[in-house]
Amino acid sequence: MHKSSRWEILVFVLIIATAVFFRFYNLGDTPPGLYPDEAMNGINALAANDTGGYQIFYPENNGREGLFIGMQALSLKMFGIHPWALRGVSAVIGVLTVIGLYMLAKELFDWRIAALSSFAMAVSFWHVNFSRIGFRAIMVPFILVYAFHFLWKGIKSSRLAYFFWAGVFGGLGFYTYTSYRIAPLIAIILFAAYWRYLKNDFGHSKYEHARNQLLRGFALLMLTAFFVALPMGIYLFQNPELLNNQPSLSVFNQPDPLSALGQSVGRTLAMFNFTGDWNARHNIPGAPMLPWPIGIFFIIGFIKELGHWLERRHRHFSPLHTFLFAWFIIMLLPGFLSTQAPHALRTIGVLPVVMLFTGRGVWWLFKAIGAWRDTTHPAEQYHARHTTDPALILAMVLLLLALGSYEYNRYFKVWAKDAETAGAFNQNYVDIAQQINALPTSVPKYVIVKAPTVTFRLPDQDKELPVSAATVMFLTDTVSQEKRAAKHVVYLSPEQVFDARIARGAKIFRIE
Repeated sequence: MHKSSRWEILVFVLIIATAVFFRFYNLGDTPPGLYPDEAMNGINALAANDTGGYQIFYPENNGREGLFIGMQALSLKMFGIHPWALRGVSAVIGVLTVIGLYMLAKELFDWRIAALSSFAMAVSFWHVNFSRIGFRAIMVPFILVYAFHFLWKGIKSSRLAYFFWAGVFGGLGFYTYTSYRIAPLIAIILFAAYWRYLKNDFGHSKYEHARNQLLRGFALLMLTAFFVALPMGIYLFQNPELLNNQPSLSVFNQPDPLSALGQSVGRTLAMFNFTGDWNARHNIPGAPMLPWPIGIFFIIGFIKELGHWLERRHRHFSPLHTFLFAWFIIMLLPGFLSTQAPHALRTIGVLPVVMLFTGRGVWWLFKAIGAWRDTTHPAEQYHARHTTDPALILAMVLLLLALGSYEYNRYFKVWAKDAETAGAFNQNYVDIAQQINALPTSVPKYVIVKAPTVTFRLPDQDKELPVSAATVMFLTDTVSQEKRAAKHVVYLSPEQVFDARIARGAKIFRIE
């Protein structure tokens, strides 16, 4: 084993250890509370565990794809009813995504860019945050890095097995989150770019062979993805209203669509370095999605790669750069088309490619200040590729440690301790659930829930309940009528209180 291989393994292990720490450290308490959307996943997961009725799509709460909820159901079955059991699935997916980004970046560039990019994601507030919340959107970057990893290996090697696995992951993406549905456009653009590359840069005989291999590979990919995604496609065809279940949030439903689109595009592009998501569940309200050190490296990498893409002398890199910029633009479209921009959740699919640009920016700066010696003698060139100035290595390590410490402080010390964060995750609902659990089961308990616009009804429920009741219902394990009756818990709307017979000695709780 060469020295560089040992270094690569060591660096890879350290990156994964960092990713694990940032995603699992104090997961039981951070973030605080349990947002009703997370709890709604838990309710569906508990109901599925009780009845065996696992679904590919859950129509409650504006509709949610079922793959992530199925994984949460398994976690609840293994670990019990806890917020961290829901969020632990996200944490695992987050770590696997860091690994997948390393693998993808190594295929696209080399292990050094892979290390820098994956480390940036391992400590990134943006990715760490959603890796610790029970939202299904965290599946999107996971699916993308593995689908594109196998796709790129298939393109490079022409092995059909890689195209098959790219199709498996590509098809599974339709079971994750709404914004993924536009992702296949990236693969189509990559196919077209690589087709053009083959035609321009290969001789006729080689072109014919490579073209046929590419066609076989993409045909297998598309067929595999089609059949994997077919059950979801049939479900959405039968329920077309679920394709766009929040039309009021689209820029095209505004009085001036073009103006709304322009504003949304501007806010989305500005979120990286200027003003980010204002939702306290998604971000430190208004803070850039990339803190200034990472944001600067992102800009450097983006500009350098854009320059490579546009220069004619780098024509042989066009498929790679076309792929990167197609990924960047296409996965921002869900943000561009939303009136809620900037929206860190809807644009989460752009995170891996942003980290790739960031890694490229760090490495360019590293090389620019003399990390690698430029020589002409072949032996010295080999030596230069395998050695670096110890002082520069130390500077790089210190820089990365500083970035990690900075992001740790932003997440665990600033955001997690903020009272606004606890409010955003409805810590008050968790407090109510704890009070109910502390009471004897024989004590009648009435939970009066002020109804929002979104309600849900499970199969064995006799009435609809506001989604705001989900947190208490999940944490008290009163999802089924049988368990509600056994624990003497009754959920009422304010209007139903007047018709209800409140038992003597009952405890009353209110969810606003």
